[in-house]
Amino acid sequence: MEIFAAAVLFVNALFNVVVWPRFYPRIADDARATDAHGKRTAFYRVHVILIASAIVLAAVSVVAGVLVLL
Repeated sequence: MEIFAAAVLFVNALFNVVVWPRFYPRIADDARATDAHGKRTAFYRVHVILIASAIVLAAVSVVAGVLVLL
C-alpha cells in the first residue's frame, strides 16, 4: 500500500510540473491579462497563483512520496 501511495504522489507531482506551466504562455498572451494601460489584471494574477500553487503542491508531493517510502 505504501508503494501505491508513493506512486500516486509521484504521478501527481509529474502531472503538475508537466501540465500547469504550459498554460503560462497562453495566459500571458491572453487579451484579458492586461488592461487598456498595459497593466496586469486580476485574471493574470489569479492564473499565475494557480500555476505557482500547482508547482508547490508538486514539490510537497515529491517530499511526501519519499517520506512514505522511508
